Amino acid sequence: MSDSAYFLPLDHEGLLAVRGADAAKFLQGQLTCNLNYLSPSQSSLGARCTPKGRMLSSFRIVAEQDGYILAMARELLDAQLADLQKYAVFSKSKLSDETCAWVRFGLQGADSILSELGLELGSAADSITRTDSLLAIRLADGRAELWAPASEAPVLQARLSAQLPERDMNTWLLAQIRAGIGQVFGATRELFIPQMINLQALGGVSFKKGCYTGQEIVARMQYLGKLKRRLYRLALATDETPATGSALFSPVHGSSVGEVVLAARTATTVELLAVLQEDAVKDGRIHLANLEGPSLTLLDLPYALDADAEIQR
Repeated sequence: MSDSAYFLPLDHEGLLAVRGADAAKFLQGQLTCNLNYLSPSQSSLGARCTPKGRMLSSFRIVAEQDGYILAMARELLDAQLADLQKYAVFSKSKLSDETCAWVRFGLQGADSILSELGLELGSAADSITRTDSLLAIRLADGRAELWAPASEAPVLQARLSAQLPERDMNTWLLAQIRAGIGQVFGATRELFIPQMINLQALGGVSFKKGCYTGQEIVARMQYLGKLKRRLYRLALATDETPATGSALFSPVHGSSVGEVVLAARTATTVELLAVLQEDAVKDGRIHLANLEGPSLTLLDLPYALDADAEIQR
């Protein structure tokens, strides 16, 4: 087992379930991702937007039995559940919070353990493999998620603990930052359109599926190419991790030029994802909290943006 292998419970997210005969039809008109691409062996990232294209939530969606499960930041779940229920009144769909029905673990370097559990997980991003009660999802950077009924949590926790060190949530979020995967939290709700966190580059936006709430704005940004704020990865030489939604500043503008999307500590610095105005990035002088605040350094993302490829999905 690699020295970098580890596991941890993924208890920072909640699970919103949409089940019933009309679940697919209902969600297809609500979400940015195309449910026609989902299957028992394929998951997707996605978002739900306001009519103005601003994200109310982002999530990973998994097809499960008679419906779908959306894993999103816990603080968003109650509001999303209540809001979606208003639109589902005339649909044969049942919405519920299934957070307590499942246990989820994040895994790094643990494919051999998954294999022991009967889960031969492929290398393709977003792919799923299943047994009767378990499922595993491959993430874009090689990590994996293990999902199981909550009743199996003690046995799985003990098995993983016997073979892997347990890490904290900071370790998981740092890996997410290095994978360039943005996420909506309570502090950034309704701040970004999907392209601002590069969701379209990660398969979370379909431009061929037809109408959904906010689709006109999202499509216009993609086809007209007028987006001036995008996701960037940066480093910050500080011991304090900035909160999600913290403002970033540049002398190029007299006001904020962006917000922190996600931040986590390394051994010596902090790394973060932030949505920033492109002219401020080109200038290079980015500061936290105010123009006299700590300076940030631009880092690479692990993928390229390709508008032509993105619109084929």
